[in-house]
Amino acid sequence: MTRKPTRGRTSLRTASGRSVSSQRWLKRQIDDPYVRRAKSEGYRSRAAFKLIEVDDKHRILRPGQKVLDLGAAPGGWSQVAATRVKAGQGGGRVVAIDLLEIEPIVGVEFAQLDFLDDDAPARLRKMLNGPADVVLCDMAANAIGHRKTDHLKIVALVEAAADFAREVLAPGGAFLAKVIQGGTEGDLLAALKRDFASVKHVKPPASRADSAELYVLATGFRGQA
Repeated sequence: MTRKPTRGRTSLRTASGRSVSSQRWLKRQIDDPYVRRAKSEGYRSRAAFKLIEVDDKHRILRPGQKVLDLGAAPGGWSQVAATRVKAGQGGGRVVAIDLLEIEPIVGVEFAQLDFLDDDAPARLRKMLNGPADVVLCDMAANAIGHRKTDHLKIVALVEAAADFAREVLAPGGAFLAKVIQGGTEGDLLAALKRDFASVKHVKPPASRADSAELYVLATGFRGQA
């Protein structure tokens, strides 16, 4: 007896064995000019160009600064930061963490660490050995496919990162973090405006137009009261 296929239980497969969604993702990667540029220019991810474009416009990274990169893997943002603050050249420093290990980057001090671990703040302060000038946050929560829940999870991560940034930033410092559009990021901006001179949403050209991601950029940290 031949069974009829059950709808919704199997993914449509192409002749190559990949699902249609996987084929679509692969085609987008192949056609993406930022993916090609990342490979040709030696960056570990296309995300490097998001930070490049934000910094080209807003000038948050300068030689001699100390930068903290939260959620660094695979290392694209750390590469950009290390170059722009001249880390490893007697100038700036980049401290980076992620749940995943990354290949070493010149001028970057990396630790495989969960930012939400109880001992993470103390370890990060020890690694920084003084105030930071810029805190970068490209962390992402594990998505479950429910947009509202996924949005709340990433906003909670960014709020935790912002709280830590307030503790370690030097006066005048900057905070840049990825969020997902969904409504509650407005509350995050309102909270940041109490401690930073300028707070805004930015969406660099390298962030795909059909993506819900945005970046919160807060500059001119007023310092702890």
